[in-house]
Amino acid sequence: MVEYMERLSVTEAEKLQKTIANLFRQTCILQEKFDPVTLVPSDNEQYEICVKHRNFIENYLEVMGCELVHDGQEHIFRLTGEGAEAETVSKTSTILILLVKMIYRDKIMGEGLAATVTCLEEIREYGKSTSLLNQKLSESEWKEALSLMKKHQMIEYPGALKELEDQTPIYIYSTINLYCSQAMVNELLELFKEENAADETEEENFYKDAAEQLGRD
Repeated sequence: MVEYMERLSVTEAEKLQKTIANLFRQTCILQEKFDPVTLVPSDNEQYEICVKHRNFIENYLEVMGCELVHDGQEHIFRLTGEGAEAETVSKTSTILILLVKMIYRDKIMGEGLAATVTCLEEIREYGKSTSLLNQKLSESEWKEALSLMKKHQMIEYPGALKELEDQTPIYIYSTINLYCSQAMVNELLELFKEENAADETEEENFYKDAAEQLGRD
């Protein structure tokens, strides 16, 4: 592995090291990235690095107890395996991810790929309409959830998180489906039902409807 790196130019070796570091930090590399302000897509150089040095990266990750998985349909490289960082996600963040998944599905089904943009106001509206989010969230709860989604390439938004306003466009990547599969959605909704067992009768219809809306990829 050392010999392979030594055969590369200094610039190419640095790009490869940065790409591997980003795989560990954000778990996936997309072929296209959207400018958070203009929402114009552009080729992601790190995706090309993964293509060019795929064998080396796979061998390197194997030593680390990880695997590099390529999804040709979604056009991403993704880090999996026991060596990948396991991140604890709070219930509030989980709910917000589910809501973004719902928004993504509805927009794809209704308006197509060009319409996968949401905003804070829309997320709150979906939360109220599904009863998933009835309470007002603190700034720290929003920050935790949105930062997590951006870190793992589920969304993109312009500027700093503290500058987001109700109508600021938030782009949703198709990778939201990787983190919200049908099985995961059902499991999470069942977990929420258990935590609210005292209100299970009242909530039963809601969870059924939510599962139908959220679970379609």
